[in-house]
Amino acid sequence: MANILTVTLNPALDLSVEIADLTLGEVNRTGNTRLEPAGKGINVARVLARLGHSVTVTGLLGEANVTAFERLFAAEGLQDSFVRVPGQNRINVKVAEPGGRVTDLNGPGFRMPADALQRLEFRLASLLPDCDAVVIGGSLPEGFPPSGLAELVQQANRAGKPVWLDASGEGLKAGVEAGPFAVKPNTDELSGWAGVPLKDMAAVETAIARIRARGVPHVVVSMGAGGVLWSSPTDTLRSWVPPVSVVSTVCAGDTLLAGMLHGVLACQPDDAVLTFATALSAECVQHIGVGNPQAPDFSSLLQQTRVQPWPGENNTGEMPL
Repeated sequence: MANILTVTLNPALDLSVEIADLTLGEVNRTGNTRLEPAGKGINVARVLARLGHSVTVTGLLGEANVTAFERLFAAEGLQDSFVRVPGQNRINVKVAEPGGRVTDLNGPGFRMPADALQRLEFRLASLLPDCDAVVIGGSLPEGFPPSGLAELVQQANRAGKPVWLDASGEGLKAGVEAGPFAVKPNTDELSGWAGVPLKDMAAVETAIARIRARGVPHVVVSMGAGGVLWSSPTDTLRSWVPPVSVVSTVCAGDTLLAGMLHGVLACQPDDAVLTFATALSAECVQHIGVGNPQAPDFSSLLQQTRVQPWPGENNTGEMPL
């Protein structure tokens, strides 16, 4: 198995709740409720650790409410190498309704200290030699410039480590220009990067081609119920997700990225990589939290997941969402 480094710049404590029907202005009774540390890089790390990899987590972590994060890292077998900064990490509320609709209430977090980027780059310098791949994911904390994210990508590039980037907004724009090995936007994030609505598969393909033209070899676009489109130097593949009962889509993209990286590092065939990652993401949406490769129904989901070359004879250009 591989040694993987994940970078989370803006961690959060996520309060996830299931509710039958959200009624504004009224008292609502919740079902399953869970409070746990999160952030894209942390979520990806948890899945990778469950898949047997050795994972080190780093980034910036607020000191005021750090205990829950430290407990999670110990419980999940993650090596904690976060740079501690003054202030508290965000507290987010995610309300999941039947059918997969999620309402996010995202709170403010710490403001980045002036020396934080320098401290983080120094930490990365000691961690990069021993890792096989780097994942940089999530939003940027207040005061963290998008150019700083680009600097982290370039630092890993100089060390010869492939960077998998999952960001949005200005962070995604700056990160793409820095030349990561792979990017994994969803359709909303890809639309924001492209600056135009993505109304059909042709528009998605055009946006992917623009990113590839900037020197990014791999673009993985998650399209919800429309599956996943993966464009690489060798081919373009599309997966179709098996039918599942959707509870929460919150960690689906992070689980997908972890599944992709797992297969790529193992040098599996492309169709096998995408099948596994898509099926694991489908398992994830059936409950709150990250995907579980040991789930009882995972083998069935694998068998039901379809992957085909894109475009192909039986493929259509329908709206992906």
